[in-house]
Amino acid sequence: MESIEITGEIIRLGQLLKFAGLVENGGEAKARIQAGEVMVNGVVETRRGLQLHHGDLIQLASRELQLVYTDPALVEKG
Repeated sequence: MESIEITGEIIRLGQLLKFAGLVENGGEAKARIQAGEVMVNGVVETRRGLQLHHGDLIQLASRELQLVYTDPALVEKG
């Protein structure tokens, strides 16, 4: 399982798939979600606008991601 960090408190499922490089574009994200290929927390998810939160587990094909929220105020500026 890999961790994927975001700086906002939430991200939508379609956006996360693109951000993580699991799909090339929004059209592919929509098609794969609607085809039932994506699982969130062990359940098939068909809503690309689903809001994901810290700790959620996302699976597509053989990849499994865990969403980690990083508060931008706590990130060291270097």
